Formats: sequence, structure tokens, C-alpha cells
Amino acid sequence: MEDVRATSAWVASRSSHVLVDSAGIEKVVSTIESIPKVEWDFEGIHYFDNGPLTVQYLFVLDALNFCFWPDEDLNYDDLASGLKAALQNDKSAFDADRLQKYTGPQLRELLRWPRPLPLEDERVRLLHEVGIELERNFEGKASNLVQCCGKSAVNLVALVARHFPGFRDHTVYKGRQVFLYKRAQIFAADLWGAFGGQGYGEFKDIGSLTIMADYIVPAVLRQLGVLKYSPALTSTIESSGEIGPGTEEEVELRACSVHAVEKMRELISKKSGRQVLSVELDLWLWAAGVQCTSLQHHRTLSIYY
Repeated sequence: MEDVRATSAWVASRSSHVLVDSAGIEKVVSTIESIPKVEWDFEGIHYFDNGPLTVQYLFVLDALNFCFWPDEDLNYDDLASGLKAALQNDKSAFDADRLQKYTGPQLRELLRWPRPLPLEDERVRLLHEVGIELERNFEGKASNLVQCCGKSAVNLVALVARHFPGFRDHTVYKGRQVFLYKRAQIFAADLWGAFGGQGYGEFKDIGSLTIMADYIVPAVLRQLGVLKYSPALTSTIESSGEIGPGTEEEVELRACSVHAVEKMRELISKKSGRQVLSVELDLWLWAAGVQCTSLQHHRTLSIYY
């Protein structure tokens, strides 16, 4: 995760379209007495049975957790609750051999979604990838993958990125490799949240995770005055224009969000005298964002978030 922190800071120091506003960070932190505790499943939309099937569910969920915005009626809740219902209806729905065979229409049926999903072919491809690799190296079970990490979230992220190409969320910015690993990190964070830091969710280094750079958190940070956008970027976002994956604007939006929240975390920790986790900040910011219907976020077609 130090690669994520270091390369995000490097982007922030050279950013042309997004500014991390230090004064804005200090102002926000001065108003925070404590980080509001947001329960991991505050909406009651996730499957949980305290066992290996929950791990399998979360891995499938996080393999598909990206790019909802092209369908204005679709959001993360639909995915999480749809997969939950599918698993409650058929406990073998996410067996590795079955994951390898799903088609687009079958995935829609699983989620009870009436029309093609955004990036549907990619979603199906990633399901197949998960099924094939789980079967090849982990006896078909995501719980075995988790047990290989030695209670280290950093090891888990590295293991996921090594074995599952669809989780390799990195790009090149001004000639340098930049690492973000949103969905690999969120798998570790989801395990920690779901299992309350115990069992499959016990990680000795949960504080190593950064925020999960998506399209909600940058918009919330902008709303808070922590991020400032160039006039051109502001115009593109406010007119609902698309921003290409891997462009300077897109990389800056994500990397500057990671760096800004790291700076917020450091200040809050110093002010409160206790360790504040980036995953806690991420859940707080994301929950605030999804409950704000007027939030204007950037639009990028990407499998990474």
C-alpha cells in the first residue's frame, strides 16, 4: 500500500487539473470532533452467514463492483442485494465452476435486472476469471485465498492482484506507474467490516489500506472544499461529459483523492490522539456521497471502479 500512497502523492504534486487544498483540509478537520461511525452494512443489503460463503459472496461482489452510472437506475445496492438474494435462493450460485459459465443474460437474471448491465461483457469476463483462478489455485474457495494472506490486508491485496488480472488497478501518469487497487483493497475492507475484524476479517495491518478511489469520494471531497478542479474539468463534470480512463484528469481525480484523505487522516489522528483508519474515512465519505442525490461526479467507463 505504500506504492499507492507514494504514487498518489507524486501525482498530487504534479497535478494540472485537480488541486489538493491544504487550507480546505485544515478547515474540514477543524470541524470534526470524531469520525462518525458508519456500520459496514448500514443498509442491510449484504449477505452474511459468518462463514466461507460470505467470503465467496464478497469476492464475487467486489469483482463486479464498478461502473454503475451509465444506467441511472442501477447502483451498488442493486448489485449487493441482488447477489444476496441469488445466494439465499441457491447456495451453489457462486461455486467456482458455475462462475466460469455465466452469460450476460444469466447474470442479469441472477440480479433480476431487466436490461443489459453497463460493461456487461467485462463483468462476465471477470466472473469467469474469478471462477477459473479460484478453481486452479484455491480449491474453488475465496476463503482459502484469504487464509493464505496470514492476517495481512497488504498481503491479501497483493495476492488478489497477482492472481486476478481484473483487480490490477494501475495506470501510467506522466511516464510513471501509479497504483490505486480500489477493488482489491475494498475486498479486504469488506471482510474487515463484515466480520468485525475477527475470523476471516482479522487483519493486523488494516491501517495500511488507503481509501478506495472511485467516483463518489472525489465529488464529496470537492463539495467539502478539500479538492479544487480546473475550470475545464469543472465544466466537463457539470455537463455530464465523459472522461476517458487513463487520462490525466481521471488519474488526478483518483490519486489526489487518496492523497487528500491521507492528509486528512494524519491531521485527525494528530488532533484526536488516536489512530484513524483510512477505511473508516472512506466509508464515512462514501456513505455521505451516496445519500446526496445532487452530487455531481465524474463519468469514466472503467472496470476498476
